Amino acid sequence: MENELYDFDPIIDRKPIRWPGDARVAFYVGLNVEHFLLGRPSTSLNEATATLVPDPLNHGWRDYGARVGFWRVMESLDRHGIRASVLLNSSVCDHYPQIIEAGKARDWAWLAHGRTNSVLPAGMSEDEERAELAAIVATIEKATGRRPRGWMGPALNETFRTPALLAELGLSYVLDWTSDDQPFRLNVPGMLSVPYSVELNDLGLFTTHGMTGPDFLQLVKDQFDQLYADSAASGRVMALALHPFVIGQAFRAKYLDQALEYIAGHPGVWLTTSDEIADHYAGSTA
Repeated sequence: MENELYDFDPIIDRKPIRWPGDARVAFYVGLNVEHFLLGRPSTSLNEATATLVPDPLNHGWRDYGARVGFWRVMESLDRHGIRASVLLNSSVCDHYPQIIEAGKARDWAWLAHGRTNSVLPAGMSEDEERAELAAIVATIEKATGRRPRGWMGPALNETFRTPALLAELGLSYVLDWTSDDQPFRLNVPGMLSVPYSVELNDLGLFTTHGMTGPDFLQLVKDQFDQLYADSAASGRVMALALHPFVIGQAFRAKYLDQALEYIAGHPGVWLTTSDEIADHYAGSTA
């Protein structure tokens, strides 16, 4: 099966990208703010209990993010002048309204991230998916006062129809296809792919690979240093994917703070949001 969503376009053949202020690296934090259904297997720290009902071990771990971890991460972002790009389950709007209010006060960007991370869109019919996407977007718009312009599926899951259905709703970019260090146009009119990362992602680094806080800090520095070097001739995007129930744990928090300090302390870095990256790229390549 061929990938008809986008064409092969090696980075060596492209026109240079210039970011605002002649910045070399556009940096954004993709903050996953999610809601999980009690009694349904979801992202788990210990698979041995994941199918139990109830499952206090895993559900409590996930719940820590909204109750405690989110607020710790928010303070770190504030310290370094970084506005989050929130990958938002629409169910959060009903269950955690204080989080929505905190993000609105900080002018954060809101991306649609499904209804809940306990349910994936795979297997839906076209009509079912169209109705589901419309409901998700409408819920987020009502709660935040801003219609989302970007999308990332739960677990980066989408159907072959998803980008076109999102375009019908007025969205303009997706994060699901993590195949580049620069934005690129999809073969869907009006739709872009903006870089995200499944590698520089706290969930996989800490839970799958068993890395430590110092490991995380070094990886962030190494990623930034290489992208900064690569960007001498053409701008790059660095996405840092975070989950409050992972990076928001007390023993990891200082390493996030040190990582953000390292990036924010460099000249030539555009501390921005995925919305602004998409806007700038679309406008400069029209």
